[in-house]
Amino acid sequence: MSVKNASELPLQWTAGQKHCEEGWSCQEVLMLMENGPYVYMVLIKGCTQAADHEDLITQHRAGPGLSIASYTRVCREDLCNHLFTSLPLWAPHPPTALGSVRCPVCLSAQSCRSAAELTCPAESTHCYSGHLLLRAGNRSTHLRVQGCMSQAGCNLLNGTQEIGPISLQETCDSEAMLTCHRGIMLQTSQDLAQKPVTWSMNTEQLCNRGEVCQETLLLIDVGPRSLLVGSKGCSKARTPDSQAISIHSGPPGVLVASFARFCTSDRCNSAASSSVLLNSLPRPAAPAPGDLQCPTCLSFGSCTQNSDTVTCPKGTSHCYQGHIFLRGGGLSSPVGIQGCMAQPSSSLLNGTQNIGVFSVIEDRDEAIVPDGAAPTLVPDGAAPTPVPDGAAPAPYLAWVAGLGLSLALWCGAPSLLTPFPHDS
Repeated sequence: MSVKNASELPLQWTAGQKHCEEGWSCQEVLMLMENGPYVYMVLIKGCTQAADHEDLITQHRAGPGLSIASYTRVCREDLCNHLFTSLPLWAPHPPTALGSVRCPVCLSAQSCRSAAELTCPAESTHCYSGHLLLRAGNRSTHLRVQGCMSQAGCNLLNGTQEIGPISLQETCDSEAMLTCHRGIMLQTSQDLAQKPVTWSMNTEQLCNRGEVCQETLLLIDVGPRSLLVGSKGCSKARTPDSQAISIHSGPPGVLVASFARFCTSDRCNSAASSSVLLNSLPRPAAPAPGDLQCPTCLSFGSCTQNSDTVTCPKGTSHCYQGHIFLRGGGLSSPVGIQGCMAQPSSSLLNGTQNIGVFSVIEDRDEAIVPDGAAPTLVPDGAAPTPVPDGAAPAPYLAWVAGLGLSLALWCGAPSLLTPFPHDS
């Protein structure tokens, strides 16, 4: 994907090679959007499972003024996707008479605030201002477009929603132009409560009317194991332009903490690492070991009956066993938790029902008072009960092994895009 000067047309390129899986074909897609002195090019080459078809050239929007054309091909011979020039979609334009309409002209993945106002061709009678979101695989680009058009309205694409593997979404609604980073992160390790990890996404999302950007980070730590769940994307605003760090359950025992931000500017959900949460956590000295021993487990789904047993820190008196069910932000899953806790009547969430974009429900077994050195946890005694997508768990539901993880990952298949450097 690249914005170029129209004076650079026709463009040429070279490409590498890739061995396709059996039964797959070669593909190439070229899209050109011309807008006065600028041209936006998208080029895709690679392997595909799409049906074979001969060269197809489509004029989605004819000039003068803004114009969009595409070339697609799917073929089943070695290196048959050998197009190396933009000439099939471009020819030198004859001089056009200028009219009286003047419009800002811009093609940018950043901002059109400094767009130059140019005189339109005589056939252009209206100024266009809108946004395009282009997605292919797990790559996306939000393109701001301003230019000359021969008709009013928000119909730059003439109804086109797909060009090969590229999906296109258009909006001219000034209240629906927010772009947010998008995706989820799942990490498990031994020291996620101490060492920051990278939290960045390479995809974007164009929000709907009334939505804002959000980023939510949830940390659960049971001592020998910790889990980090993160989500970025668009969301209905619970509290616009807000940021909160919460410690739902603190040491000694199981730690549950979260970071949540809702914001109202483009790509403002841009925290790059989990340090946005870790830097605000207390750092008490390591407590002395106590006399209590408890099984410990942290797992998507449910814990097994063979969890490792650890010596709990001083100040804990009971063993915890339960689940936290997470839904929202691209994620739907129970998290099984076993560990040490200070009070038998305490829950990990203390009644919290929302953590950032996540809706949360805690399903807790009774805290276990050990009778002897090694406690015996109350068994579920229930058969595996899957949770269908879209159903909230009842508070009494017994979570057992095999429940599993259900993810609605926003970042689809591996990208087919061959990136070009963006020109400013």
